[in-house]
Amino acid sequence: MNAIEHLRDTLRAIVGPAGVISEPTELRTYECDGLAGYRVTPALVVLPSSSAEVAEVVAACHRAQIPFVARGAGTGLSGGALPVADGVVVSLQRMRAVLEVDPTNHRAVVEPGVTNLAISQAASAYDLYYAPDPSSQQVCTIGGNVAENSGGAHCLKYGFTTHHVLALEAVLPDGTLVWLGGDSPEVAGPDLRGLVVGSEGTLAVVTKVVVRLLRKPETVRTLLADFPSIEQAADTVTGIIAAGVVPAAMEIMDQLAIEASEAAVGAGYTLDTPAALVIELDGPADECGELFETVQKICHANGTTKIRIAADDTERARIWTGRKAAFAAMGRISPNYFVQDGVVPRTRLTEALSTIAAMGAEASLRVANVFHAGDGNLHPLVLYDESRGEHDRAEKLSKAIAELCVDLGGSLSGEHGIGTDKACSMPVMFGKEDLATMDRVRRAFDPDGLCNPGKVLPTPRLCGEKPGPYRPHPLEAAGVIERL
Repeated sequence: MNAIEHLRDTLRAIVGPAGVISEPTELRTYECDGLAGYRVTPALVVLPSSSAEVAEVVAACHRAQIPFVARGAGTGLSGGALPVADGVVVSLQRMRAVLEVDPTNHRAVVEPGVTNLAISQAASAYDLYYAPDPSSQQVCTIGGNVAENSGGAHCLKYGFTTHHVLALEAVLPDGTLVWLGGDSPEVAGPDLRGLVVGSEGTLAVVTKVVVRLLRKPETVRTLLADFPSIEQAADTVTGIIAAGVVPAAMEIMDQLAIEASEAAVGAGYTLDTPAALVIELDGPADECGELFETVQKICHANGTTKIRIAADDTERARIWTGRKAAFAAMGRISPNYFVQDGVVPRTRLTEALSTIAAMGAEASLRVANVFHAGDGNLHPLVLYDESRGEHDRAEKLSKAIAELCVDLGGSLSGEHGIGTDKACSMPVMFGKEDLATMDRVRRAFDPDGLCNPGKVLPTPRLCGEKPGPYRPHPLEAAGVIERL
């Protein structure tokens, strides 16, 4: 019996036979996350149902010295949950309970498999909600949000996951179960909670999350403005912030993104407009009314061709459906695409977008843009056709766009994480001493390198033999053999 077979039997004893997946065809379900261009089939998948089971599973992997990767809903877009070929995927999908909603202290305790939106739904009865709202909030889970420090459309005003997590229960790479953080945002000693949030599953496996809840705003006002160019929409964003207005959200979509979204959900966006800007204000009614007028004036000053104001919650939801459908809708206009996630200073948005357009033209590839304009978090989508041999060219362009963001004074990632996708670009942003310090911190938690290996930090294996899309063997293409 080899090491994997022995570990399989050990894991079955912990979670039950139905909680361990080892059949090759079933394992392929877990071979990638939302970045489907990279795929690796794991040796085993285990589905624990409690913190205690996660601790036992991780301890068993540690004893066997077999690497493991925690996985939530698999909606990540940087290859952060990409498996290890000879390793274990620890799926947390069975741990989806909202354990407590505490309206007095404005907090909730949830398991990692709870969806982002489900937290707000559980808190809604108390007129509370959970502020971070990634576009995939209906399906993405809080464990993955913690791993990537996710943001969403409203991060401009309300911040990212790290601003809304008070404490974590986590399993360290040797199987030790610990609590990090406390009842208040500030606790004595090193901020280990803050260290784990955004560590992309490389330091621990999160098993419970204590989140901060906010009171629902008194008023929400939303508009959708069309512009003759994406640069004019970007200039409007800069003008609004310069005027002292901090909207809850400001989102830009270009014509390609609008085309895809309208084909998918028909939210009523203008198909032939080069750019659309979604702006949302919230807060006290009087303040919102006054600032909403200011925002409209700035839109007109920057050449808006049409402003659609949401008359009620139903129309507001429809506008947001169009924006949040954009990523998934890209399949309507392209068979394959890379989603990038870079940040640039808000004042350099126009320069960044113009440069990205030129880079796409030079590579003979289309690039759709949909992004959190308020904080300069770009999400260029590089469209390509794998069947026409465009993958490598698209991957090269996607990497160049990420590194362009650094050149413009920004960063490689705003919320999707570094994962597998951008690990080899880390030296563009950080020096050798910076990377060495990060590695020392990682090794302090995980000296054996078993917890989500090959992510975030560049390694010779990763950067020399980066996982790519599956390419069939000539005999398979000819129908002589079959892939299992």
